[in-house]
Amino acid sequence: MDLQKQTAPAAAPAAELRASDADRDRIADILREALAEGRLTADEHAERVEGALAARTVGELEVLIRDLPAAHAPRPSAPYTAPHRPTAGAIPIDPDENVVAVFASAVRKGRWRAGRRIHAYAIFGSVEIDLSEALFEYQQVVIKAWSVFGNVEVRVPENVSLRGTGGGVLGNFEVAPLDATDPEAPVVFVDGWAVLGNVEARPRRGKTVADIIDRVQHKAEKSLRRHLGH
Repeated sequence: MDLQKQTAPAAAPAAELRASDADRDRIADILREALAEGRLTADEHAERVEGALAARTVGELEVLIRDLPAAHAPRPSAPYTAPHRPTAGAIPIDPDENVVAVFASAVRKGRWRAGRRIHAYAIFGSVEIDLSEALFEYQQVVIKAWSVFGNVEVRVPENVSLRGTGGGVLGNFEVAPLDATDPEAPVVFVDGWAVLGNVEARPRRGKTVADIIDRVQHKAEKSLRRHLGH
């Protein structure tokens, strides 16, 4: 017995797809802007809007704007989303720096070099870690924060990514997630626990990392020196 091979029907071309209300709204917005810019007369605008309302397919809609610049503009790419956890093996187990406050306060701020891992301990005290003017030599930075009857406050520039994983026991653990538009921007991960205390991390508005390009250039120069040294 011969078996006949059945193939799935070919997908319809995009132009033949049924138009949605959102598709019609997008075309109407483009036509309205074209009228405001003087690219269309009032009569042309009215005629094309009527055509958009009557269009049944995406192709019929696209015909209405094919002679307008907006039809040829590149579609925006999907926004960058930072990872929720550090890359496996990228962050050492041992901290580059410990910031400790026991019945006291400890502050790390200003122009300083942020390591890959920072541990913060606030026991009946307060710790402030301000990265808004820090030099980022690494793209991924982990801040491990423990607060016991204390307070740990982390501030980051508004053009880095910020992620957090942790919790509170009769306390508050709060990290405001943030996504940088530049995939090369640093990512700060704040992990930890607040026991009858507070751990908080959020961006400092108006502050941006100014040395991302310098950091990338430094990495390239370091790699070049290593290559030439061999």
